Amino acid sequence: MQHSGGSTRAVGRAAVVVLVAALMSSCSSGDPVQAKEWQRDYCTELGSWQDAKHATMTSSADADASDEQNVQSSEFDNAESAGQAAIDASKRLDREGLEHGGTHILDDTVNAVGGDVEAEGRAVSYCDSSGFETLVSSAG
Repeated sequence: MQHSGGSTRAVGRAAVVVLVAALMSSCSSGDPVQAKEWQRDYCTELGSWQDAKHATMTSSADADASDEQNVQSSEFDNAESAGQAAIDASKRLDREGLEHGGTHILDDTVNAVGGDVEAEGRAVSYCDSSGFETLVSSAG
């Protein structure tokens, strides 16, 4: 009986190890459907920021001198809000380890929103390689 008790403990330990491994693999970053959803959300937010940024530049060019201040303020607020939403979405990707190809998506997004065209290009490339190229515009 002593021998079977040891076997029972070994099987019990093995079951605990398997259970722990299963729990660890079921973390959110291990779920490919959830990962794709977060990537899509990020690319949607990045594209929205690009649209708002473009609207800011277009509205400024189209406004006459008297309207320029009001247009810039409103459009700037929209672009700033959209930029923060893209940064927030990139934080989730960073936290979940969903970067690929040696990218630093959080850094690239923060720098892109700050005006770095090269960082914007890397963020757009991330969306391209994630399969969400239609949600973003080419950088620039």
